[in-house]
Amino acid sequence: MATSSSASAQPLSNLEDWDDFLEGRYKEGKTESEFRQYDAEATPGVAEFYRLNHQYQTVDYVLAKERQYFGLTRGEKTIWEAAEYLNTLVDDSDPDTDLTQIEHLLQTSESIRRDGHPRWMVLTGFIHDLGKCLCLYGEPQWGVVGDTFPVGCAWSDQIVFPEYFADNPDRNISRYQTKYGLYEPNCGLENVHMSFGHDGYIAEVMKSYLPDEALYMLRFHSFYAWHRHGAYKYLENEKDKAMLSWVNKFNPYDLYSKGHAKPDMKALKPYYDDLFAEFLPEKLAW
Repeated sequence: MATSSSASAQPLSNLEDWDDFLEGRYKEGKTESEFRQYDAEATPGVAEFYRLNHQYQTVDYVLAKERQYFGLTRGEKTIWEAAEYLNTLVDDSDPDTDLTQIEHLLQTSESIRRDGHPRWMVLTGFIHDLGKCLCLYGEPQWGVVGDTFPVGCAWSDQIVFPEYFADNPDRNISRYQTKYGLYEPNCGLENVHMSFGHDGYIAEVMKSYLPDEALYMLRFHSFYAWHRHGAYKYLENEKDKAMLSWVNKFNPYDLYSKGHAKPDMKALKPYYDDLFAEFLPEKLAW
């Protein structure tokens, strides 16, 4: 989907270019060497996106963005209002699809619902991309989407395009280049500062309302170096190990649930009204 002018002067022509790149990397049946080759031959926009992401996602940047957004001081909205707000990120002139962001969210959540997963997981499917509203707050693409990774310790070579960390200023801070950096062995991923983006933001919005399994899905669904490649095991605690299977249950729905058939909003709305009311207050702080 094309994005509005607030995000148009960016290396990706639209945020969903990143989703398409992910699907190409992790398409079922691909070998490790095949998706590594795909990474190396990525479109120039994706490569430039990751160059900026890896250059600017520093410890200082992440801590500043956590202070700016994790206090949830940008007003209150219902889930429907937040989804409608996200719709303003979409350019109606996009020739490839006429699906709204809400309809894409419903595609994910309805796929989860059809497979009989718990109601909290259906809700997680609907809300997991709402943090992309950061683009509407003026944040650049590289600070909203993209693979996430710990900051303040040595970067894993399992992070996509690891060569682009060469221009990250944290490379010159010796403590940040050690295995554990700011952290202790097995400190737990919840105690690690992840590169900033929509995952961490939506997890903060929801942290008082959803079970840990859902919060792990939200916070770590883009942490591919961990849940796909087994990196950073030395930071895991027992809770992380238990939660990993839930993150892996969720990710196929994030990657492969999109289609062109429009969900029937009128028919589905009563179900989602009840679902939201079961877990969430009428309005949430954003």
